[in-house]
Amino acid sequence: MLEKTYTIKIYETRAQMGAAAAEATSALIRSLLAQKESIRMIFAAAPSQSDFLAALTADERVDFSRIHAFHMDEYIGLAPDAPQGFGNFLRRELFSKVPFASVSYLDGCAIDKAAECRRYGALLAASPIDVVCLGIGENGHIAFNDPAAADFHDTEAVKVVELDAVCRQQQVNDGCFSSLSLVPTHALTLTVPTLLAAAHHVCIVPTSRKAAAVRNAVCGALTEACPASALRTCRDMVLYLDKESAGALSL
Repeated sequence: MLEKTYTIKIYETRAQMGAAAAEATSALIRSLLAQKESIRMIFAAAPSQSDFLAALTADERVDFSRIHAFHMDEYIGLAPDAPQGFGNFLRRELFSKVPFASVSYLDGCAIDKAAECRRYGALLAASPIDVVCLGIGENGHIAFNDPAAADFHDTEAVKVVELDAVCRQQQVNDGCFSSLSLVPTHALTLTVPTLLAAAHHVCIVPTSRKAAAVRNAVCGALTEACPASALRTCRDMVLYLDKESAGALSL
């Protein structure tokens, strides 16, 4: 894996970070739609993305009806209507607010998890992905590729993973669950190669709880011990930080 040049942008506040990421993503979408009839995007479901998603959906210049949307992970074991479900999160904050050409959901309630992974992988493989909008976890994960589960050379497009303790505690820290015992232990996730295969990456990472992971992703070794370090190999990646998440960087 060869590292490429990428851009880091740091903002005083989380709101400024989200607005700037949305403005740039809006411009990217409009540029791509000037060249083709429709595009395909993958979105992350997490509170870290809320400022970005709110600003993006408010941008009337974006023709969402020409975007085919996917998401990158989903819990296993939650009720279909659980508010913590990632599909439900994105439905509330994104998919119900603007009219997409299509939205493809990962089904964490599927009886046959392997078949669900194959089904969603086939949808993703049907045509190249244009844009991935994602974050970085406290343990350096991207999607639910925690350090123990991440494989930079994974041959699967989507897989079942066991969530590590840091990842599960993050869900409590984010206010999504009231206690660790309520956080699912397993999930479906797009794999690292699936995420990296997109043409453009917009990475949005606020809060001081992510500062160490950001430092490792930017300055550390290119290793599955920090899955987000793989973003340094993307063809076009911009990393949006607030001053708290950038606090451990020496730039």
